[in-house]
Amino acid sequence: MSKFMMDRLNALQAYVPGEQPQDKTYVKLNTNECPFPPSPYATRLARQAAGSLNLYCDPECGVLASVAAETFGVSKEQMIFTNGSDEVLDFAFLAFCGESCPALFPDITYGFYPVFASLHGVPYREIPLNEDLCVDITPYLSLKGTLFLANPNAPTGVALGRAEIEKLLQARPDSILVVDEAYVDFGGESALPLIEKYDNLLVTRTFSKSRSLAGGRLGIGFACPALIADLKKVKYSVNPYNVNSMTAAAGVGALLDQEYFAKNVAVIQENRAYVTAALKERGFTVLPSSANFIFAKSPDITGETLYKKLKEKGVLVRYFAKERIKAYVRITIGTKEQSDVLISKIDEIAEESK
Repeated sequence: MSKFMMDRLNALQAYVPGEQPQDKTYVKLNTNECPFPPSPYATRLARQAAGSLNLYCDPECGVLASVAAETFGVSKEQMIFTNGSDEVLDFAFLAFCGESCPALFPDITYGFYPVFASLHGVPYREIPLNEDLCVDITPYLSLKGTLFLANPNAPTGVALGRAEIEKLLQARPDSILVVDEAYVDFGGESALPLIEKYDNLLVTRTFSKSRSLAGGRLGIGFACPALIADLKKVKYSVNPYNVNSMTAAAGVGALLDQEYFAKNVAVIQENRAYVTAALKERGFTVLPSSANFIFAKSPDITGETLYKKLKEKGVLVRYFAKERIKAYVRITIGTKEQSDVLISKIDEIAEESK
């Protein structure tokens, strides 16, 4: 750190992204990317858009907005497009949290929430998950503040149903609920239909996972027009040209190619069941996942040791040193071939430990 960094940021604990080592080729199951490339249609439209990069991109993402409105059954006024869904979350912390309105979220969840809160000087409270690492909505029903819920949750993969989300909205009509649906396409029940009924709901989605655009950085927020107007005021005060032309074009292609999207999601769901069953056969505890990853622990080896030994054998998974979950590793669901490599390496580790 330099001597010029402001004191208020010295203690900031920055978000730690999944490692991207370049020393050799890995089976990469640590950052929840889709193992399949973008839709060929998305790639083609992005390539065409590259020809006009001398011009500023459309800050309203007009073509993308029209296609997304048709895809999701909403109006253009109910959407905002962002540089990944992290940016719409960032805008939400700026717009809807402050000294008099703290942020609320589980103690085990997406690691960016406490970072955003600390970065913007927002007080926050972490509510412990149940012993089974599920979200219990009961403590939140009487709490005031802006509530952020990843659903399905990360890194556990466990999801709440829409009925529980609606209970929270009804119990807290004067507080905003942000439902982060980065992984919902893999089996969760979306809260999106509820934006027509509740003016205190913001739903966020990403194109990074199920639509294979992690490197494109495209996110979307859904809410009533008044909340979207609030977020756009922040956007136009920070970064009006936040979605580049190639990414917006790729987003159009990704949404129009529904067959490709549905096929990839189905394969990942099949592979998730396959890996889950294989690990359970080997004595692992695997939490019920509605995401494109699983959260698993071995009865015989610590999470940290398993992570390190798999990395030595060329397989990357994600390990979190946090006390309540340090026994677990998070495993992204890849192709069938990648899944078989993972299982074979786990068997090798087990044999070596005898």
